[in-house]
Amino acid sequence: MKNTIRVERAKKRISQETLANAVNATRQSIHLIENGKSDPKLALAVRISKFFGLPVEEVFDTHVLES
Repeated sequence: MKNTIRVERAKKRISQETLANAVNATRQSIHLIENGKSDPKLALAVRISKFFGLPVEEVFDTHVLES
């Protein structure tokens, strides 16, 4: 699933580790999600979106889920 995590992290100047700690995930999970190699569970997607202060739809390409 495409996402804007890398862009949003760059705006806040934070590492994958910092984001992972803030959303109760591992750095490896953030890395895989950010690179499109894994899709987050809904709860994690919501936590990531809330961390950035954005709707889920702005962080994750949710129209993929509509198929």
